[in-house]
Parts: sequence; C-alpha cells; structure tokens
Amino acid sequence: MERKSIRTALFVFYSVILFGVGYALGYEGWPLTELGLGSSNMPAAAAKVFDPFWETWNLVDQRFYDQPLDPVQLTEGAIEGMLATLDDPNTRYLSPTVEETARQSMEGEVHGIGVLVEMVDGRITIVSPYEGSPAEEVGLQPGDIIVAADGQDLSEMELEEAAALIRGPAGTNVTLTIERNGEQFDVEVTRAVVSIPSVSGEMLEDNVAYVRLNRFANRTKEELEETLQELMAQNPAGLILDLRNNPGGGLDTAVEVANQFLDEGVVLKEQFGSGRERLFESDNEGLAQDIPLVVLVNEGSASASEVLAGAIRDRQRGILIGTTTFGKGTVQTWHPLSNGGGVRITTARWLTPEGTWVDQEGLTPDVVVEQPPLQEPLPDTPPQDEQLQAAIDYLLNQNVEAKE
Repeated sequence: MERKSIRTALFVFYSVILFGVGYALGYEGWPLTELGLGSSNMPAAAAKVFDPFWETWNLVDQRFYDQPLDPVQLTEGAIEGMLATLDDPNTRYLSPTVEETARQSMEGEVHGIGVLVEMVDGRITIVSPYEGSPAEEVGLQPGDIIVAADGQDLSEMELEEAAALIRGPAGTNVTLTIERNGEQFDVEVTRAVVSIPSVSGEMLEDNVAYVRLNRFANRTKEELEETLQELMAQNPAGLILDLRNNPGGGLDTAVEVANQFLDEGVVLKEQFGSGRERLFESDNEGLAQDIPLVVLVNEGSASASEVLAGAIRDRQRGILIGTTTFGKGTVQTWHPLSNGGGVRITTARWLTPEGTWVDQEGLTPDVVVEQPPLQEPLPDTPPQDEQLQAAIDYLLNQNVEAKE
C-alpha cells in the first residue's frame, strides 16, 4: 500500500464493485459433482413440476409479439426468479461478466470505481470504498446510497444491472448521484484498474506494530506471513490489527489468518439447516500468538472480518476498538456454471466460539470510539485517526475511554 503515514490516511481498501456482499463476505466452494449436482439431467421427480415452465417457455417463444427473443436472457431471468423466491440477498446468480469480475478481484486486480456495495432496503448502498480507489479519492463513504449513474435511475434495478452501468473501462468517467444523510449530490468518478495487496504493515511510533488487512483473498495467508515476519523481528511491544472496512472473503482464509494470532481452539462454528454443526479450529503455529493485540473494526468490517474479530474476543486474545461491525453471519458456497456464470448459495450460518450469531447485529467493540470525518489538516499537520490513537494508547497502558 502506498502511504506515507498510517495517521494520514483513511483506512479503506480498493477493489471493483462486487455484487452482493455475500461473495466478499465469506464463501466456501465445492465442485458440483461432490454435491451430487454435476449432471444437467433433470431428476425424474422434478420433470412433472417443470412442465409449466416449458409450456410457458414455448408459448412466449412462439407467440410473444416482439420477436426474436433472447434465450440467454430468458434463461438468466428464470434462474434469478427461482433464487429470488428464497428471500435471501446473498443467494444469487452471477452472469458470466459478473463472475469473471468477482474472480479477478480475488486474484488481486480489479476494474471499476472501487467500491463494495450491498442492496439495503432496495437501495444500492456502499459498504466500503476501497483504499486507493477512485471512489475513495472523490470522498465516497460507507452508507452512501448510489441513486443514479449518468442520470439513469438505479432504484428499480437489480444489483448486477446497476453495477454494469457504474463499472467500465479504465480512464472513462461516470457521474454518480449520491444520497447522504437525506441529501443528494453528483460526483464524477474516473474509473481505473487497481492492483490490490490484501495485507500491509509498518512499525508505528512507541514500538507498536501495525497490520492492515484489506480483505481475505487468495494470497492473504502468504502476504500476512511475510508482513508478520518483518514486524515481529523488530520485537514490537504490541500489535494493532486493522480490519476496518474489510468486507471479508474466503472462510478458509479467515481461519488461516486466525492461526497467526490464536493458539489451538475453535475459530467459528458452522451450523447447517439439517442441524449438523462443523467446527473450524486454529492450530498452534502462528507468528503473533502472544503479543498484546488490539483489533480495529467499524461498520465496514464484515463476515470473515467478523469471524476473526469474534474469535479473538471470545478467546480473550485481544480487545476490539472502533464501532459496531456490519453484521453478516451466513456462509455462501460459490459454484461455477457451464455458461461461465456462477451461483452463490447460502448454505449455513456461522457463530463465534461462544455461540454468538452476528447477522444483522454485528459485533459491538469493547471500547466504542467513533471516527469523526477527517477535516482538511493544517499544513504539515496530519489528520487525527481517533480509533488508531485509542489502540495505541491501550497498548501503551494509557487510559482509553469511549468516544462517541
């Protein structure tokens, strides 16, 4: 991460627009064949049930007045309609374009304005702008609602349809209408291609180590090990783990990250609709299992971030400072389809080691410290990060009070 000083930056990270927090906020993937779903042959029991579908298809194909029809569009619409009946915002179909975009983001390179969004009460809402992204540069914030793109109203659109209007080739511009605190304004954003390291770190003053975890991506484990090796070699007095505006990622990656900070024990519990429960546990081979630890969280910390933060607190490994987290307590499996698209299916809920389900509630920090909007600093005077300063004070055994 390019940054002259931790104290002079907003701690948000970059990526492309991801469509539905479910993917970025925790998924597992199993091949369809392992689930007994590898064949496209219709089960005999379902054949009769599907008769009305094919009857409708044939009627529309033969009699609809505006011909020709697009069979791909009809098929995708049918899939989306089927999943919509489940009434779960994280179970969704990804078109081939969206699927490719999501996979690119996990590999570390993304295209777009750089913001993670979620459909909240039918409105496209920013969970977090990504650090170093065009969205961050123009001042977009968590909680902002994207009302329109280039004058086109997004309020009646599905998330993917709206995202297609927002994203685009690097170097092109899009004008977004943003609603914030009940007021609307326009902002022009220049799209970009951004490379994304998921981990960064540095030594702060007073011999305090700082690790910033942007998301739980494919190379996060390796990047975290490299960062911790460099920092721990300097014998820091304490460690700050910054999970603010981290929307999550792979569940297995979250457990791998937890291994670095926790000794043997439960990281999370996964509960399935059948009543079966599965435990995910840490080993005893981490690089930072004993050092005093503070975890920074906020409303943009979600799913895998909440898994990690919840485990650290429940296991009494460290304390949480910041504001209440997002509240994403379900797990999605991610399955590729033959057309190049994909389906995410919510398969389970996850609980902290002590059995807390964070869904729609989030984790309330041990010490609540609001982060006021950063004002334009005086020359040569960095803006103050209240949450980061509270973490430093705690590690230096200074009195830390809630700031709201």
